[in-house]
Amino acid sequence: MTSQPSVQPSALLHLPGAVSGDGIDAPVAAHYGSFNTEQRFLEAGEGFVDLSHRDVVRISGPDRLTWLHNLTTQHFTDLQPGTWTQALVLSPTGHVEHEFRGVDDGESFTAHTEPGASGPLIAFLERMKFMTRVEVTDETSSYAVTWRPTAGYAFIPRDQLTAFAEAAGPPAGLWAFEALRIARGEPRLGLDTDHRTIPNEVGWIGPAVHLDKGCYRGQETVARVHTLGRPPRRLVLLHLDGTENRLPTRGSELLLGEKVVGVVGSSARHHELGPIALALVKRNVALDAQLTTDNMPAAQEVVVDPEVGLHVRPRT
Repeated sequence: MTSQPSVQPSALLHLPGAVSGDGIDAPVAAHYGSFNTEQRFLEAGEGFVDLSHRDVVRISGPDRLTWLHNLTTQHFTDLQPGTWTQALVLSPTGHVEHEFRGVDDGESFTAHTEPGASGPLIAFLERMKFMTRVEVTDETSSYAVTWRPTAGYAFIPRDQLTAFAEAAGPPAGLWAFEALRIARGEPRLGLDTDHRTIPNEVGWIGPAVHLDKGCYRGQETVARVHTLGRPPRRLVLLHLDGTENRLPTRGSELLLGEKVVGVVGSSARHHELGPIALALVKRNVALDAQLTTDNMPAAQEVVVDPEVGLHVRPRT
């Protein structure tokens, strides 16, 4: 789980129309006047998103890539400079403890993670250093994270964020970014996962888990479920009844009749799909079962296949 963010509100909250988010996303803009319009120009490959509330961690030293290779679910030993990657740290029983995305520049690996998550991640990494030639630093106060449709994530010196925004095109708020993320079926750690989540349940086999690398903590669980299929739960995209002008509260129970069969994670209003949400559902719930949450009917769209080993949603 993440703690409350420690960064100051983004300088871009002073842009015209900016309305701040809430919860751990409060330091950045939820929207700049029209989240539907902002979704559309992101889909058209225009503009950028301010993610400067996310934590930034830098790992430097000559042993950094082999060290990360041994600690995480990702293959780091052949990682080329400039190539972005996603990785997880698992518990000995395969539950997801940390998630981060980052890029190496030939001298250091810089990663971003959920707001407030850098402290626990750094504490874990420090315990694992032993005699390894690595240095781990928190760079959240120095670097801001941004995202552009044409270039993906980037780290911007925090004191240059305003200048970046002036050159990057129209800003889109987090509501637009989140709606598109949810529609793609991409989970956020701590919002769409819990302490029991294994990578196989949420579509992280492939993007964040490399199946052809050496041993790492929690590998036995991942390999067993991948080989046999049928994870205990599966991530689904919920299409919610749009007759009520509200979204379900994160953590709301998902019901089949009167039986609790899952829990709702993050939700958003998509400019084409309407109200949508991600949820973790028990594997044996029928794919066509009509569910309810917060007294709203909810239809399922498969993100994680409940029956096969390769738990990655097909891209069209």
